[in-house]
Amino acid sequence: MGSVSETSPLGVRISIDRGGTFTDVHASVPGREDIILKLLSVDPANYQDAPTEGIRRILELATGEPHPRGQLLDLYHIESIRMGTTVATNALLERKGARSALLITKGFKDLLFIGNQSRPNIFDLSVARPEVLYEQVVEVDERVTMEDYTEDPKSFKTTPTSEEADLVAAVTGETIRVMQRPDLNAVKASLQSLWDQGFRSIAVVFVHSYAYPEHELQVGQLAVEMGFSVTLSSAVQPMINVVPRGMSAMADAYLTPVIKDYISSIESNFNGGFASKDTRIEFMQSDGGLVDYRKFSGLKAILSGPAGGVVGYAQTSWDEQERKPVIGFDMGGTSTDVSRYAGVYNHVFETTTAGISVQSPQLDIQTVAAGGGSILTWKNGLFNVGPESASAHPGPACYRKGGPLTVTDANLFLGRLLPEYFPKVFGPKENEPLNREITAEKFSAMTDDINADRKRSGLSPFSAEEVAMGFLEVANEGMARPIRALTEARGYETSAHHLACFGGAGGQHACSVASVLGISRIIIHKYSSILSAYGMSLADVVHEVQKPAAVTYTPDTSASIHEQLNLLAAQASDELKSQGFTEDRVSHDHYLNMRYAGSNSSLMILKGEDWDFKVEFEKAHKREFGFNFPDKAIIVDDIRVRATGAAHSKVEKSPYAQLKELGDAILKTPASKETSKVYFAEGGWNETPTFELQTLAAGSSIEGPALIIDKTQTIVVTPNSTATILPNYVVVDRHSTPTTTSSSPSEFSPIQLSIFGHRFMSIAEQMGRTLQKTAVSTNIKERLDFSCAIFSPDGGLVANAPHVPVHLGSMQFAVRYQHKLWEGKLKDGDVLVSNHPSCGGTHLPDITVITPVFHEDGELAFYIASRGHHADIGGILPGSMPPNSAALWQEGAAIESTKLVSEGVFNEKEITRLLLVEPAKYEGCSGTRKLADNISDLKAQLAANQKGISLIRALIGEFGLETVHRYMYAIQTTAEIAVRELLKETLAKHGSTLEAVDYMDDGTPIKLTISMREDGSATFDFTGTGPQVLGNTNAPIAITNSAIIYCLRSLVNSAIPLNQGCLNPIDIVVPDNSILSPARGLGVVGGNVLTSQRVTDVVLKAFRACAASQGCCNNLTFGTGGKDPVTGEHVEGFGCYETIAGGAGAGPTWKGTSGVHSHMTNTRITDPEVFEKRYPCVLRRFELREGSGGKGKFAGGDGTVREIEFRVPVQCSILSERRSKRPYGMEGGGDGQSGVNLIVRLDDQGREQVVNMGGKATTRLAKGERVVIISPGGGAWGAEE
Repeated sequence: MGSVSETSPLGVRISIDRGGTFTDVHASVPGREDIILKLLSVDPANYQDAPTEGIRRILELATGEPHPRGQLLDLYHIESIRMGTTVATNALLERKGARSALLITKGFKDLLFIGNQSRPNIFDLSVARPEVLYEQVVEVDERVTMEDYTEDPKSFKTTPTSEEADLVAAVTGETIRVMQRPDLNAVKASLQSLWDQGFRSIAVVFVHSYAYPEHELQVGQLAVEMGFSVTLSSAVQPMINVVPRGMSAMADAYLTPVIKDYISSIESNFNGGFASKDTRIEFMQSDGGLVDYRKFSGLKAILSGPAGGVVGYAQTSWDEQERKPVIGFDMGGTSTDVSRYAGVYNHVFETTTAGISVQSPQLDIQTVAAGGGSILTWKNGLFNVGPESASAHPGPACYRKGGPLTVTDANLFLGRLLPEYFPKVFGPKENEPLNREITAEKFSAMTDDINADRKRSGLSPFSAEEVAMGFLEVANEGMARPIRALTEARGYETSAHHLACFGGAGGQHACSVASVLGISRIIIHKYSSILSAYGMSLADVVHEVQKPAAVTYTPDTSASIHEQLNLLAAQASDELKSQGFTEDRVSHDHYLNMRYAGSNSSLMILKGEDWDFKVEFEKAHKREFGFNFPDKAIIVDDIRVRATGAAHSKVEKSPYAQLKELGDAILKTPASKETSKVYFAEGGWNETPTFELQTLAAGSSIEGPALIIDKTQTIVVTPNSTATILPNYVVVDRHSTPTTTSSSPSEFSPIQLSIFGHRFMSIAEQMGRTLQKTAVSTNIKERLDFSCAIFSPDGGLVANAPHVPVHLGSMQFAVRYQHKLWEGKLKDGDVLVSNHPSCGGTHLPDITVITPVFHEDGELAFYIASRGHHADIGGILPGSMPPNSAALWQEGAAIESTKLVSEGVFNEKEITRLLLVEPAKYEGCSGTRKLADNISDLKAQLAANQKGISLIRALIGEFGLETVHRYMYAIQTTAEIAVRELLKETLAKHGSTLEAVDYMDDGTPIKLTISMREDGSATFDFTGTGPQVLGNTNAPIAITNSAIIYCLRSLVNSAIPLNQGCLNPIDIVVPDNSILSPARGLGVVGGNVLTSQRVTDVVLKAFRACAASQGCCNNLTFGTGGKDPVTGEHVEGFGCYETIAGGAGAGPTWKGTSGVHSHMTNTRITDPEVFEKRYPCVLRRFELREGSGGKGKFAGGDGTVREIEFRVPVQCSILSERRSKRPYGMEGGGDGQSGVNLIVRLDDQGREQVVNMGGKATTRLAKGERVVIISPGGGAWGAEE
């Protein structure tokens, strides 16, 4: 190629995806073929920056002129550069962002550390959590709150007036009360101190700033004038929920300097910098849109690379005529990303990345820890794939660096990867080919181990090939699980999609994953291995504008909303015009974030054909949740416009269009130059033709089995599939869906067992998602105080999604009780409801809804159940968690058993009687104070159960009832094996007997003796435990079972199925009429939330696992309403219930975590902004109680301080423990501090009086009075050194 004159710019368009391992480059030069490059992201021996090196090589190829390394590059021939990068993601994962500080409202210095107070993995005793991003916190003495509250039974609305300067209008139209304006002189002094310490980047996060940003704007302007890089939470994303918004602002402050430095380092390689020519320099954002490099921020960069891939498959695989939705399947080395496209990009507005909640528009990409490098293990009778990865070093076994067996090894061993088509870059000197021999040796050794276990069970042996194939099948099922969450869980039929495959490892699995999902067509683009880079070349520039709202959507308000949308659209257009886009190149998508009143399940609704958002909302709600609320108002929370500047017209035809053009002109299968042996589940080893993609003419048809090999990937065409070669694609059509099985149907297969484990857990998880989305109460929707599970036809637990630990084993008691009570009497369409402790319940607020699942022949096949904590079910106090109850009738409605639904008809009259009328018959008691919420939440539980039924029936339809039942029971056996192994190891380490005792605050002992036997069985004997009490800390027997299941699962410390099998090796002895097995009718409301924690402490103490955690849920309830004590009439009111975090116990190798829920609960705390918007309160403080953890080699975690001021008179109650008995330390470690409950009253002269409430108390608090809950710290491990 000759050189190019300076007078004729080539108009080169370059797109770059800088990944963690490789940097992919796509370039188009007018009139020439595209240029594709793939280079190492880090190669310091040859170049300093991969994107710059990629551009240099492109310029050399395009111009025919040398561009020596080290010389500045010129932008003359470049029309545009588009980039995606993992720089921000890696900085977040590795905590290598800029040194940053946080300015936050006074009283909330630890808010972003505490977060929602839940722990990421409920079975991780160390409670490992990622570090926070800020290095220093400055509390700013400013405060605003909502003047009105949505739970007000009178729905009173305040209007700001000129007479009261502290009442102002919010951006949302609500009324804000300004309680404290910031002292800017004091703020400036704090900022100067930060500057002097070397801080240059700050985030400003004030409570309610999404609705009233004035204080943030004042402080932000001050900081900018001083030279800081400033991120305001109200500017990042003006949406309610200060915790994720604050974390997002902090992430932006932490990452933006890194992004700016990175862009500057690239810019320094160009003569005159990026602004020297008219070249457009743009970066891909997490929402799938491009932005000018000068406006690229850290928060928007977190999913920059993956977003390009979504745009790539969306713009190439989707056809506007065909309109068949597409699933994106991006399989890499350590993980797989999946997404969905149906003509519009799906966005989510709150995600978690590297432990940081991100509240910002992002493409809805689900990630599963399964990729080519996922490690394969055999444990507890199960085939396990990941989540651990071999990474790049040492890498898979076949990389010749001593690595473990991985998915890549399984593909190589089974002939699905051919070493001769890979470069010789492996081994210590990186000059050898892939090693199939070591892979074969390792699979042979693993097969011997598996067959030894099978022989003991009387089962026939596996071949090494069957083992490797089994791991691939389990991997495929694991990757299918998030796809079901994107489709089935949202009301879409999975099989009604195409599967667009890209990423380095995707081609080896696409056909098999499609088979698992029932998808018939797989689309693989010719640039699939660099699709993220190519996608950027097809992307558009995007600018979004959003504002919060708080308006009911009605015909009267729709005109105003329409006007606001138009104003936002004009703002967005102005921004794009400033970047050079003309009016005709700008389009708009108009959205409203809508929900039903009383619900928090908002849906971002795109404007349809006309401006009737109500119709579109109802369609979306019905599809996702299965029902609508015709009588409920629809609330608009946010108004959003997404403006798109069309950068280029679509340049290629879809596969649908190319297939139509091809018509009948399909070529016969060409002769392959070679064949190789490939193993398939259907038929074993096959002599399989191998083709190089570049040698195949468009129109060629390849019948499976076959291998099609590209420069960067291998496509496995399975039997019963046909691949059609198109100009830009390989399209694979599957003709049948063979059942995945690696052994005869009559014989038990651990491979199928692993697959069924995924399927059962997926069903329970989807039920949980449905329940959370459709419930209206804070307890279920935000605190996540619920559980969903699947049970065998005899009531045994099969799969329980890990929601709240105290529910884990106890629901089984309720299901078994109802099974025996109603055996042979239930019909399809019947649903039972119960909460009574004598019928398998725990405490009365936890209501269980049980639905039988019948097979076609009328046989009872399964039970589906959901349990949710209802905020109020009557009784003597609001919240139905009375600290002073001694009898069950004082705690609210007690339902032994009734049909909530009878043959499909909801029995609202009967449930209303049980919840509202019956409890009020007792002296001093009221019926439920929130009947409407009860009914709505029960209907949400019904919806969750219905989701489970439909998925269970689909599973039965796929495999048959006999097979499903066989593996249902086998999964219980797997859990049993794991527990037996744990007990054998414990016996060998500590001897056959373990003992422990601990005490409730009233002195009641809980004593445990564990006697272990050689066969891995044990007796847990609670003889010596104190008698039942005249109070409410009595714990029904189901609670002890739950505590033991939780402890055993945590001690096993591997991903075993959570079911009845965990308790099969255990005999549990509990004395009758003890605190752990109380007589019928005694108070039990505290047993579930307090005594359960003490049982857990005792079990873990016996196993010498860790020091005691806070040992309490700190149950705070307050509210109004109920039965009027004078008239006896029911008065509408509200009730709030929350549990509060404390310190976790330390262990042999870890410090206790501060400000977190531990053991038997994992419920979230309501976000401060939602809390104050919903209830008449001001949250004065929520911070760590420094120094409250025990002192030792590994210190215990600190408790918290939560202070609430009430703005109306309320009845306030606390139900707590560890107020006199401190959480114990272990191995010489100090005890944690006990908790304290205080109230701050006003005397008749307005002076504050601090009063200790004690551990269990209720009191009436007046307007302006406060409650302060100071939670316990955790115990330490080991003596201080």
